[in-house]
This record gives sequence, C-alpha cells and structure tokens, in this order.
Amino acid sequence: MPLSSLQKSYKNRVLASLPDAAIKQLSPHLIPVGLPMNLTLLAPGHAAEYAYFLEDGVCSIVATMESGMSVEVGMIGHDGFVGVPAVLGASHSPNRSFMQIAGHGFRVKAQTLTELSDASAPLRLCLLRSVYGLLLQTAQTAACNRVHELPERLARWLLMCRDRVQADRLSITQELLAIILGTRRSSVTVAVGALEKAGLIAGTRGQIVICNHAGLEDAACECYKAVHDEFVRLGLLELLSSKLDSPQVPGAID
Repeated sequence: MPLSSLQKSYKNRVLASLPDAAIKQLSPHLIPVGLPMNLTLLAPGHAAEYAYFLEDGVCSIVATMESGMSVEVGMIGHDGFVGVPAVLGASHSPNRSFMQIAGHGFRVKAQTLTELSDASAPLRLCLLRSVYGLLLQTAQTAACNRVHELPERLARWLLMCRDRVQADRLSITQELLAIILGTRRSSVTVAVGALEKAGLIAGTRGQIVICNHAGLEDAACECYKAVHDEFVRLGLLELLSSKLDSPQVPGAID
C-alpha cells in the first residue's frame, strides 16, 4: 500500500508504518529533538519520562556489571523506538540507553504514548512489532557474545550500525567499541587491524569507513544476517545498496 504524505514525512520505520488515523493522533505529541552523542535517553533504575523515535543516529542499550564492565545488549535506530519498558508497563529498565552515534528524532511523553497505544490497536501493534524485533536482536546478541570471536562480532556490529545510519562512514571510537563489545581496547585494536588488513574497513581518528560491504558481510558471523533478514521481513529495515558513501580513508582509528 503506498505511503500517505503524512507517513512519508517520517524516516522512522515505526512512525512511517502507522495508518493515517493513528499517526494523526500521535503526531501532535511528537516534539523534534536533537540527540547528541553520549546523551542518556533512559537511565538505569529511573522511570522513563519520554519515549524517543529516532530519525537518524543510533542508540545503544548497555548492561553494566558490578565490576564496571559493560556490553551492548541492543541497538536502536530509525528501525524502532527507545522507551520499551514504559510501553510494556515496566516503567524503568536496569540498563542504560544512550546515543552512541549522534542524530535527531522525536520525543513523546511515555505516559501519553502508553495511553494512545491503549486506545489504538494499530499503534499498539506497530509498537509491539518493534518490541519483538528488539527482543529478537537482544537474544541473538546474547548468543553471539558467547560463541563468536571478536572480529566476527565487530563486523556484525558495523553492519548493523550501517543499516541504521544508512551510511558507510561511522563516527565511533575504539574506546566506545570496547564498551559496546564488552572487551578491552587493546583487543578492539587487534580486531580492527584484522578487518583493515583485509581491506574491509579503513579509519581515521573517531571514524570507521566500510570499504567492502560484501566482504564485511562474509567476515561477520551468522547473527548479522539472521537479525537483518527478520527486520526486513517485519518492515523495520529497508534493503540498502552494497555501497553508500565509502571513500577510502587511510590510517588507523583511535
């Protein structure tokens, strides 16, 4: 079914999938916001005041252990929304959700979104479809972190990020990658170096450029394709061309 002009005004896949009646009810409550890097959207143990629909950028859901070690357990871009606990009646989460790559989007009061979803079956179904996608991604990530090697996991993560940023140039540091992948920075340096040596990525300080999408997909573990294909089936992600904006960048990332 062709998208209406109102649906086309949103890049976020959840908002764009809503029928006209549902988006007309929700849109007056959507407030445009800038989302800078490292901004916390949902703090651990705190009630979610707002839900966020990203138009651009990537939000990371990170679990932190008592030791201080952290690892990413979920990633949200324009494929979903931040604030799942509030919609499911849980109010808060033990994990931190923060912007790993800066972007922009819309925020809405969590209580308002909950009330609207209770009154609108189409809105509720679209939100739950996104929740299902996040649960699937989280489960696959848990398995991936247990059974796959770091270079495979890094390749998977870069491809997932590319799908949500819709660009081959990613603003990311090795320090943040170490947190996201739950490992030491020195290990990230080795994994990045292996992918660079294979000609799959290149980098400068604070950036990684994907130079060979097909090669990077071959280098990634099976988890990338499993989640990607299901997200495409659900309408949460679109198929991208093999090359977006991948100029060659010499040097190593820092």
